[in-house]
Amino acid sequence: MTIEAYFSTGPTHERPVYEAVRAHMDTFEDVHTEPVSVGIFFKRARVFAQLRPMQKWVALGFVLPRKLEDPRLARKVLGGGSHFYHVVNLGGPQDLDDTVRDWLAEAYLSAQ
Repeated sequence: MTIEAYFSTGPTHERPVYEAVRAHMDTFEDVHTEPVSVGIFFKRARVFAQLRPMQKWVALGFVLPRKLEDPRLARKVLGGGSHFYHVVNLGGPQDLDDTVRDWLAEAYLSAQ
């Protein structure tokens, strides 16, 4: 699926969030973006982050080698072994702050 085909049916609030996340991902090397029916995956050697549209926000999920404790985490952190899956709800591009960008950078680096 192309990115344009993906956004032809999605909620309007999703694209601005995607554009902000993608701009941050463009600062890294070897990031592949894969739009699928349920969302958009960001991959390196494996999927390390994903965007999933919800009714009022976009859920940004990412995998880290450690468990975060932060009030912005929208769900219980799921972990197993050396990986922990975190979710932050982004209502708009303004919610992609420096802290969330740092978490994405860490997820990228751990996906080697």
